[in-house]
Amino acid sequence: MDVIVTVTRPEITTAVTRGAARLLVDLGFAPLAEVTLPNGRRADLMALSRKGQILIVEVKSGLEDFRVDRKWHEYMPYCDHFAFAVAPEFPRDILPDEPGLIICDAFGGAVLREAPVSPLAGARRKALTIAFGRLAALRAAGGSAVLLEP
Repeated sequence: MDVIVTVTRPEITTAVTRGAARLLVDLGFAPLAEVTLPNGRRADLMALSRKGQILIVEVKSGLEDFRVDRKWHEYMPYCDHFAFAVAPEFPRDILPDEPGLIICDAFGGAVLREAPVSPLAGARRKALTIAFGRLAALRAAGGSAVLLEP
C-alpha cells in the first residue's frame, strides 16, 4: 500500500525558515524570525553578523508565493545583505539574480549564491542594531514582540 504525503505551504515555510536559521547560526549570524521592519514589512529572518552587518532572508515556499509577493525590494533599506531561502525543489530559475540564494530543508542549508553587500549608513545601522538587540532581549524575556522600533 502506497502512502501519499502532502506537504502544505505553511509546513514548507516552517521547514525552510528553520533550516535557514540553523545555517545562519553555523555561519556566525544571530537570527530572529518574523521581524516587522519600520516600513511595516515583515522579514522572515533578520540576522546580525559578528561584525554587525545585517542580513535579511525572505523565505519562499513555492512558485505562487514568489509570484504574488513582489515586495522584496522594500527590505533593502534595512539590511547590508539580502537573500532568498527556498526548498531544494523550488524552481530557482525564476528568482532574480541580484539577491543571495540559500537552499534549505528543516535541518540546514547551503548558500548557493552569496548576498551582495550594500552597506547601510552608520546612523541607520546603529538604530537597527539597537532595535534588533532590544527585540531579541524582549523575546528572551518571554515577550512576543515582532516590531523593530529604531
